[in-house]
Amino acid sequence: MVALTAPATYQFRIYGLPAPQGSKKSVGRGIMIESSKKVKPWRQDIMSQTRDQFFDEPLTGPLWVGIVFWFPRPQTHYRIIDGELSNVIKENKPTHTTSCSDGDLDKVVRSTLDGLSAKAGGCVIQDDSLVVSLTCEKRYVTSSEGCGALITIAPTSCTNRLT
Repeated sequence: MVALTAPATYQFRIYGLPAPQGSKKSVGRGIMIESSKKVKPWRQDIMSQTRDQFFDEPLTGPLWVGIVFWFPRPQTHYRIIDGELSNVIKENKPTHTTSCSDGDLDKVVRSTLDGLSAKAGGCVIQDDSLVVSLTCEKRYVTSSEGCGALITIAPTSCTNRLT
């Protein structure tokens, strides 16, 4: 009897400032550039840090991706102790960000999946079109976390289809 093994699940902790992929703007002669200056550094963080953590061939087949994004908190979320801003978060401050300045979740996901995609220069998944299921959230950092994302990727059988 042959033992069946569970498909591999991969997890990556990426440090950096998550950035939404916005619209492109034309600079003439048919050349389009990303309108947000934050997108390129975020994609580079993903590409370089996943290369340090992932040594297999890019993943193929239908994939599930789970992403938790951590964004910096506004200074107003922190207590002032002895006249100095501390790293102690005030009570009743939100855990999730809904701020426009952090970007729409779908646009932050777009830039992140592009950073993972081999077609866009990444090394983890062959193409972001292979992602068929997605779970995401935008959170504020706690005093023990840094900005960035926790990305989990696993194969999916696509058995839970919407009808």
